[in-house]
Amino acid sequence: MKGVSARLLWIGWRFHLVNLSRSAFYVLVSILQPVIFSSIAFFVARTGSEDAALLRLALGAGLMGIWSATLFGSGGAIQWQRRQGTLELLVGAPRPFLATLLPLTLATSTLGLYSIAATLVWGRLLFKIPLAFAHPWQLALALPVTVVSLGLLGLLLASTFILYRQANAFSNLLEYPIWLATGLLVPLSLLPGWVTPISWALSPTWGMRAIEEAAFGGSAWAELGACLGLGLGYLAVSAVTLRNFERLARDRATLSLT
Repeated sequence: MKGVSARLLWIGWRFHLVNLSRSAFYVLVSILQPVIFSSIAFFVARTGSEDAALLRLALGAGLMGIWSATLFGSGGAIQWQRRQGTLELLVGAPRPFLATLLPLTLATSTLGLYSIAATLVWGRLLFKIPLAFAHPWQLALALPVTVVSLGLLGLLLASTFILYRQANAFSNLLEYPIWLATGLLVPLSLLPGWVTPISWALSPTWGMRAIEEAAFGGSAWAELGACLGLGLGYLAVSAVTLRNFERLARDRATLSLT
């Protein structure tokens, strides 16, 4: 996108990642929350379940943590900037606001990688889940692609957080429906049929499928392509919606809290 340079992305991503890593709340969301959910799922599914099913639960719980970190990070950071009185300065800066917001959403999804590591280590130490992946190189590619696509989905959602002052409440509303609609812990086959078309438009669905294919012996390339394509689609839509939401926020004078 015009105005978004690699140097700006790198500096912004590194700054926000370090800043978020120092927040006890975001570390809690990224590490402790998925461990708790995965432990509950492990105990429920332990009887009669194969090790592959338990490994899938661990991966799904890890992606849940990435999504939570992305959602709360995007909404919470904008609220924090609004409270500090810096949101107006960022919006009015010479660089497009997209160039400032994109590194933030990518940093929040990157922080969620703690979730994958935490749930896998927890599952291995406590539940003796074998961490044997059929295609480790595909898995190594699927994880960053999923993280980037989630960050771009967070960018799309964050564009609305500029317009609405109660962004954190909006974040709470979106967390659990996305978990369910993307089949991170509950198979989509157990949900109503109308949920499936919705899941196709959400990159975590394809990211989870790509990770599963890489972990259990399938081919993840088609799922990776769908995940990356959706992410680029989110970026294109965000470039349009962000300008419109920014204009509406200026017209309605909703950037500041005063």
